[in-house]
Amino acid sequence: MSKNPFDLNAMANQAKGMEAVKAVGQVALTSAQAIAQLNQQASQELAKNLQTKVAELMKTQDPKAAFDYVHAEVLQDAAKEVADYQAKLFQALASGNKELAKIAESMIKESQHDLIHFVNEATQNAPAGTEPYTSVFKASFSNALQNFELIRAAMADSFVNFEKSVENMSSLSGAQKGASSPPKKSTKK
Repeated sequence: MSKNPFDLNAMANQAKGMEAVKAVGQVALTSAQAIAQLNQQASQELAKNLQTKVAELMKTQDPKAAFDYVHAEVLQDAAKEVADYQAKLFQALASGNKELAKIAESMIKESQHDLIHFVNEATQNAPAGTEPYTSVFKASFSNALQNFELIRAAMADSFVNFEKSVENMSSLSGAQKGASSPPKKSTKK
């Protein structure tokens, strides 16, 4: 059996890859469960509120009063509920994004470590007289390590940009929520 670093590390690398896939899958499952739970809560609240609003609306005899009630109460409450739902949804997305960023960062660090170990192992046992070749080999892998750093930086930027997008949407939904709150009635006559 040869002492090729590819052969020695193949099983360990496959196990690491499977663990990373499992972790990413768990984050996706957790996020999907959180979103499903939010949807279930939102639909239950909507059904309950709709039933209450319809019962109150049925008590109204005057069409203008019914219209004013729908406009003042029902639509504003619905806008507030949508804004609350959006805020909860954005929070769930941001949480999943942070977990994915941690997993990706860990995978890149492990890959860098494995690559360094591979280069050291491969060049350590090189026969005499192959120094020019091992030098080129090491230079190539040095470039590969620089590319890993570029990939890591690009990945970190994409996660930060996603999080900023979620924050912007969340603040927009907060602004809509504030705009949909009922106007204060004046007590002056």
